[in-house]
Amino acid sequence: MSSGLQRRRVTSSNNNSSSSIAPGSISTSGPSSLSPGPSSPEPSNYHSESYASENGHRIAFDPRDLEDGSERSKQPRLTLMEEVLLMGLKDKQGYLSFWNDNISYALRGCIVLELAFRGRISMQKDPARRRLPLCDRVIEVIDERLTGEVLLDEALKLMKGSEKLSVAAWIDLMSGETWNLMKIGYQLKQVRERLAKGLVDKGILRTEKRNFLLFDMATHPVSDTGAKDEIRRRVINILTTKTVVLNSSPLVPEDVPFRYLRTVAMVCAAYAANVLENPLSNLSHDGRDRAFARVDELLGEYSQWPFASKPGASGAVGINLSQEISDELNANKDKELQIEVVAAALSVFTRLDSIL
Repeated sequence: MSSGLQRRRVTSSNNNSSSSIAPGSISTSGPSSLSPGPSSPEPSNYHSESYASENGHRIAFDPRDLEDGSERSKQPRLTLMEEVLLMGLKDKQGYLSFWNDNISYALRGCIVLELAFRGRISMQKDPARRRLPLCDRVIEVIDERLTGEVLLDEALKLMKGSEKLSVAAWIDLMSGETWNLMKIGYQLKQVRERLAKGLVDKGILRTEKRNFLLFDMATHPVSDTGAKDEIRRRVINILTTKTVVLNSSPLVPEDVPFRYLRTVAMVCAAYAANVLENPLSNLSHDGRDRAFARVDELLGEYSQWPFASKPGASGAVGINLSQEISDELNANKDKELQIEVVAAALSVFTRLDSIL
């Protein structure tokens, strides 16, 4: 005789006995009782509300979902990691260059940048931190709410459950750059493939199978060229125009915080990932050289804290950029510790071989 509870499915009929449980349909290995057990209490941290719709039905909802929705509406459609990956992908072939060794490390740096821009992490508020180099200052989680982006949430959980580490240490650990066997589990696996699948879900890429001599590989050609063209326009705008104007777009709406600083971080991350040449391919040879010189200036200015940029210091390119970013910082003075993390992550990029 089997142990445990057994439930017999009873078919409905017109008599009253159809809705009752047949004798013997519930049995236990020990003394049994047909009285229902105590119901499980709802978690104490669960809150729900309801309202009456037009047809009289009451609909339950969690108000925290509305809060998360309002926050996500102020975030760009694509994360920094996705934008950098999209710049590196070949449009028709759908894969990255096999010789690019820097993009994996740069994408982990973008995760730190994105978490800082979204207000999830900041520098530890300790006056003694200023004695350390910027990239060696310790960061902490200040908001553990999930972002809805899988990689960001995975990194956030790692940071929340771990000892407090520096910006450089976290980028190294998430990249697998460590000799400490106790922390090898901090490495984020298959970041590029997971980002590509996320872009497929967002309708920007599609998945195909390609044969590479001895094996088949999933590739992700671009299906929404408008998204990549919009990223290319932002890159050229910030690196080549005299006055930088970032118009509102579906990828970066007007109410996204730190729109100008976020774009600078994206361009510097693409430079570190060795994919910046792709969006600049339509420029002349001299134009590309000037654009690379400009991004080198930006990386030097914004990898320090406080930022070293000054209004009008860039000559004939982006004369208003420093003022625009200064206005963003003045409007968010309570987030200076978060922006310090941005500067620290950019300082880590300056150490990559492709830049040196």
